[in-house]
Amino acid sequence: MKPLPHSERHLGRSAILCTLLFAVFSVGSRAGEKEGDRPYFNQKEVPENIRDLKRIQEALQKSLPRSRSATVSIDLGGGSGSGVIVSEKGLILTAAHVSGGVGKKMTVIMEDGTKHKATSQGLVAATDAAMVKIDEEGTYPYVELDEKDTASLGDWVYALGHSGGFEKERGVGVRIGRLVRMADETINSDCNLIGGDSGGPLFDMNGRLIGIHSRVGASLEQNMHVPVREFLTNWDEMLRNAFIGEGPFVQKAGPAFLGVATEDREEGGVILKAVGEETPAATAGLKEGDAIVELNGEKIENGKDFSALIKECKPGDKVKLKILRDDEEMEIEVELGEK
Repeated sequence: MKPLPHSERHLGRSAILCTLLFAVFSVGSRAGEKEGDRPYFNQKEVPENIRDLKRIQEALQKSLPRSRSATVSIDLGGGSGSGVIVSEKGLILTAAHVSGGVGKKMTVIMEDGTKHKATSQGLVAATDAAMVKIDEEGTYPYVELDEKDTASLGDWVYALGHSGGFEKERGVGVRIGRLVRMADETINSDCNLIGGDSGGPLFDMNGRLIGIHSRVGASLEQNMHVPVREFLTNWDEMLRNAFIGEGPFVQKAGPAFLGVATEDREEGGVILKAVGEETPAATAGLKEGDAIVELNGEKIENGKDFSALIKECKPGDKVKLKILRDDEEMEIEVELGEK
């Protein structure tokens, strides 16, 4: 989560140009360049004149306020990373090695210092993609996704993140660069990233999210990002809190333990035949005879379904069970243990 330091890195050509781009602070639009069009400067090997530099600057400044307001610091207690809000209801995309698993509790810090409790959703262990959801209902600033996957090699991009952790006076760090490599499951940029940026957003110059920071390399050209298409491919499963696949970024823990014996219920779901003493189920208040009909919003048809859903969880995960007790519907949260 806090990868290699950059104290001995050397700025590449595009990073040097970054210093010029912040010299002017006026924002303007140009006739004949519609918002959402592919910027002409992406077609050039290097900016050729001051006009090119100003157009890159203007594109950055136009989209930057919205991008910064949606970029958050993620505090896990023992470390921090970054993320970006992608829906007004507080859904966040980040890196799996930042979220650390499914059902983890954390604190999300907005750029103005406002703090919100949040819970990690699903993740893809092989590619470092993850979701986090702010617990509190509200309306949050968010960014648009590059759903059409329009990014191309050589495009100008900018990276945001809370480098080294949250600092209100400094705010969100902004680094500009170009895409230097494109692969199926990763994209590389020469944006200057450091520890704490992991999980932060990478934008095209129209302000659309194209990737999430994953690995910070030993040189600028080795900074790797998870492309948005990887999130879109696994979107529904991640929203269902699925731990997808196996990989180097997050290892799934051993089997989770609830501590009940069940039998199928004719109307759907399972009936608790027994609840073990001093088990997670007993601690949460489950009783013999309760019928469990949903787990984390997923309907349970029978015992096979129930076991499969429990197997997707890991020790320490908190799951919400919808139960029927004496014909009364209730919701109980259980923190799963380990066998």
